[in-house]
Amino acid sequence: MKKITFLLSLIFLSFIVNAQKNVAKPNEIKAFFKTKTLVVLDNSPFSEYNTVIKEAVKKSWKLTDFDFISNDEYEQKRKDPQYSFITLDEVYFDKDKTKAKYEFLCLSLGGKYKTESDMPQLCTVPVSYYGVDEETYIYKLPTLVVFIQNHVLLTSKNKELNSGNIISYYNKNLKSVKNKTFYVLKDELGPNVNTDSKIKKVYPYKFKIATREEIENAIKTENDNVVFLHKIGPEGTKKKARCYNLILGAKDAKLYYFEYHMISSKKPDGFTIKDFKKLAK
Repeated sequence: MKKITFLLSLIFLSFIVNAQKNVAKPNEIKAFFKTKTLVVLDNSPFSEYNTVIKEAVKKSWKLTDFDFISNDEYEQKRKDPQYSFITLDEVYFDKDKTKAKYEFLCLSLGGKYKTESDMPQLCTVPVSYYGVDEETYIYKLPTLVVFIQNHVLLTSKNKELNSGNIISYYNKNLKSVKNKTFYVLKDELGPNVNTDSKIKKVYPYKFKIATREEIENAIKTENDNVVFLHKIGPEGTKKKARCYNLILGAKDAKLYYFEYHMISSKKPDGFTIKDFKKLAK
């Protein structure tokens, strides 16, 4: 399912589309637990997204009852407060000079809201730039589903978390990356850190230049020793763009690292030597 979301500002740091929605309000979280969550499927009957999101939700979703619906059914039900929705949304920021479009996995509440953008969002996770090949992100969807669920639980149990401190809370996980094996794809590494020997010069901890299949297997087997890179980049679809680098746990979907940079001749669409140095501190 795709939709355009008009946003007021470029605030990407906590996966939420604007500052007021970093952390849902207590009454919104309370209302969510009383809903049935409807997962909106892509219109294409051949979409791999549909297969993967169904498997991920059936395996991991524990917070509410759930079902799967079409985009047409979503339009009929989105104003009903007894439902919440998981959607794959097309998003752009109206003050972003790059005019980039992204795809976000969103958990929102139904109700009598004028537009889809007005619907309360409990968690919004960046998936990819809009238009990139599904194979660059599809295998990571199960982790993103778990992250959404964990974020809701976290904010429901910790009333002190808000838009001003949620990033600081997640950043506390960075130091424990050193106790894990960091999986990263070769084609998502900058040219000065794209071999084992180059990486070892700046990052003396465990890592593996892995394949997509190896990362997918770590996610499926819930390997607690593995963290992996979730890169959101244009993959050649845009010249002027940002690259976002996130590190997530293969087992628990814990967020360990978040950083971004503008892509240039010196800063590629990928994980850089600067990123490795931050991990090594």
